[in-house]
Amino acid sequence: MVTPSRPEAAPGEAGSTAAGRPLRASERLGVGLAVGAGRVAVHILGATLRLAEANRDAVERLWAAGSPVIYTTWHGRMLMFPYFYGRLRKVHVLASRSRDGELVSRLARAFGFHPVRGSSSRGATAALRVLARLLREERAEVAVVPDGPRGPRHVAQLGVVLLAKLGHAPIVPLGFGASRATVLRTWDAFLLPHPFSRVAVVFGEPLRVPADADRETLEAARQQLEATLHRITREADGRAGAPPGPDVSPDVSTV
Repeated sequence: MVTPSRPEAAPGEAGSTAAGRPLRASERLGVGLAVGAGRVAVHILGATLRLAEANRDAVERLWAAGSPVIYTTWHGRMLMFPYFYGRLRKVHVLASRSRDGELVSRLARAFGFHPVRGSSSRGATAALRVLARLLREERAEVAVVPDGPRGPRHVAQLGVVLLAKLGHAPIVPLGFGASRATVLRTWDAFLLPHPFSRVAVVFGEPLRVPADADRETLEAARQQLEATLHRITREADGRAGAPPGPDVSPDVSTV
């Protein structure tokens, strides 16, 4: 997810496309309107949702200790996390350098997150360095989606466990589910909760990656993270009361 690639503009630089050119005035207007509309829509939706949390004490122990933290959830389940937690914690979030990433970056900032620009294909090396430094030197909290920005769906990439190694920080997996939702026909099976639904967030136990982890140890951690995310996402669905739905595992298309 954050594998080395060709150099890009510095992480955190806004107002540019994946190719690095400045956004045209019409593009800036379009992004601005989309962000404004998205922020209002998420606020209205979030105000109607009934949230239940499970195993939150797993992360509260890290908060109390002032530990750096890496939060991670599946790309298709990330919509409501900025609304519920963006103002609660100072979280740096990795956003891709694509045009869509520009929108995500601005929307995340609107909810109190601090975007760092990069992706698996562009700007990744610089983004990894910035995030690792924030974790080590500032004991920061960062959020990364392990199957983003383009999949494969629900397959954890190696980048997040490499970041945990370099940043000396535990990974906290997050599961999200909703009692009623629409699963969009997108590569990530994006989950859009319905208004007035019950929603659940399940906090996984922190996963620690040794600073001297070799390739085999990193792969084992990656597999453990992936399995944990599958398990707690199913648990979140169950706690929210989600009905049986289409299989959204990596090899099955949504309907």
